[in-house]
Amino acid sequence: MRLALAGLFLLAPAQAANVVAADHQHFQYTGRIDTSDPRAPVLSWPNSSIAGNFSGTSLAIVLDDQNGKNFYNVFLDGDLSRPVILQLDKGSKTYLVANGLKPGAHSFLLTKRTEGEEGGTAFRGLELDDKADLLPSPPRLVRRIEFFGDSITSGMGNEAPEDGRDDLGKDKNSFRSFAAIAARQLGAEAHLTSQGGIGIMMSWFPFTMPDFYDQLSAVGNNDSQWDFTRWTPEVVVINLMQNDSWLIGRDKKLQPDPTDAQRIAAYRTFVARVRALYPKAYIVCALGSMDATKAGSVWPGYVSKAVQDLQAKGDQRIDTLFFPFTGYGQHPRVKHHQANADLLTAFLRKKMGW
Repeated sequence: MRLALAGLFLLAPAQAANVVAADHQHFQYTGRIDTSDPRAPVLSWPNSSIAGNFSGTSLAIVLDDQNGKNFYNVFLDGDLSRPVILQLDKGSKTYLVANGLKPGAHSFLLTKRTEGEEGGTAFRGLELDDKADLLPSPPRLVRRIEFFGDSITSGMGNEAPEDGRDDLGKDKNSFRSFAAIAARQLGAEAHLTSQGGIGIMMSWFPFTMPDFYDQLSAVGNNDSQWDFTRWTPEVVVINLMQNDSWLIGRDKKLQPDPTDAQRIAAYRTFVARVRALYPKAYIVCALGSMDATKAGSVWPGYVSKAVQDLQAKGDQRIDTLFFPFTGYGQHPRVKHHQANADLLTAFLRKKMGW
């Protein structure tokens, strides 16, 4: 695919370009996207996306990347099996995605494979054939799921070789994480509020999910604020504590060492924040499928106890779901994500009647 794309860049558009600005009414944006500049909205969260329908025989996308570390998928005409993968350069650049398409109507879906760790990307519009244009956008999905998570939710290393390193940006693909797969299987729009390495009490960097969950921008720990009234999910899935289990349980990095009661309280406090934001949502407190759910692990018990405490206080729209540890020692690969997505899909179909 990358070789094919490299060849594609050498082609010139079939006709003179018609530039479609990013503030065109027919673009469909999904995710926590910073639209403070409507002509250059910024994508930073994993799997945030832009969709649209267009006419003509070619498609080029204008992107201005912060660090030159991001990767994107572009899907054409609903074919989700063969993305054009864009490896972005730093700064503004026009990326030719397709040329020589059949005349007529086409569709595109642009999704951010990588996370806030790789930086943000300003979308500056499309270049189409002369006299081609953007067509009315596809209908929005009605169902909505928000995921709060770490590298598992983001799809860290899910496309890496099974016996190879899994921390490279090119091998991240949030579109094939359990979260995104389950959302598609359920016909739901998804927000992935996630970052590799993050925890509830401690992360591999100075901020935690309680510091991060309400940001508009996913780039580091910043002062931006997401407006939670802009988008309200029917379901919230929280998959956190894997990093806590390593940093606190295994490595004893947080001193004094939190007691069991303090670990439960920290998780319960975060879930209560989410509940305050979304009083009507069905909350799924998940964990796994890495070694925090291995046999004998105490961490599922912390999640269960926190949920039981909230249920005892009258919250009946909350439950647990644990993805079993397969024994695989690295980040889940796509096959593991698919298995976890199937479990979550079946769970939500039963609970939500979807």
